[in-house]
Amino acid sequence: MATDSSSSTLAHTIHLPSQPGQPVPVVAASGVSGSDFRNAIESSLFKQWLKNIQTQTGMLANGAMSLSQVLIQGVDMFGKRVGFLKFKADVVDKETGLKVPGIVFARGPAVAVLILLDSDGETYAVLTEQVRVPVGRLILELPAGMLDADKGDIVGAAVKEVEEETGIHLNLDDVIDLTAFLEPSTGCKIFPSPGGCDEDISLFLHRTEVDKGIIQQLQGKQMGLRDQGEFIKVHVAPYKNLWRMTADAKALMAIALYEMAKRDGLLPSLQD
Repeated sequence: MATDSSSSTLAHTIHLPSQPGQPVPVVAASGVSGSDFRNAIESSLFKQWLKNIQTQTGMLANGAMSLSQVLIQGVDMFGKRVGFLKFKADVVDKETGLKVPGIVFARGPAVAVLILLDSDGETYAVLTEQVRVPVGRLILELPAGMLDADKGDIVGAAVKEVEEETGIHLNLDDVIDLTAFLEPSTGCKIFPSPGGCDEDISLFLHRTEVDKGIIQQLQGKQMGLRDQGEFIKVHVAPYKNLWRMTADAKALMAIALYEMAKRDGLLPSLQD
């Protein structure tokens, strides 16, 4: 991808192989600083989006759509890296000349783990309860977290999030990638809100047998990284009730994948 830029006008030009001879201007909205603009166009979030639109299943792949401009609207830094990025992409349907909706909230990949604990003939699911400001509610959800796209260690990130949020230590070999059972054409990821957000989620499973005392120790345990604003309370609930007691999309998607994988015999060692 060839590029050139002009810091005085906060503009940047990209040249996409899928659009030869059709350079794409990237410009900053009013209020976006020079440093934020540079961070945005150099971020893994933006680079991954550019890569996605040019893949075999990308929106520019068959030549029916074209990208004419990108407007960088906002940047939130997580330390030295871009955590959240908001931009508007002008994507045009060539046949009609009409734009398709193109507002993007980019946050990148994430992981979540369905932890099932068998004890005294009952299967329990481990959940976390924490404040979710965007919806203004406390939410019961699976242990989960954002993946640092620059590192890309998906399984390691899943194990790390579980330990930080629940105190449970998992070995890398103890988790099963449920999203790996999806057809390759899906990218083996789940997109919970593709109409506005680029987030893709990898869902994992861990199932093991434990003493009843472990269930009691986990129930109500206070966890989370306080210096990062995490105030987490661990809950343990009967798995059979999980689908009715949580509004967490990650949990409901994990249940669906787990149950379908069991039905199709893809988890022979975990069959009930």
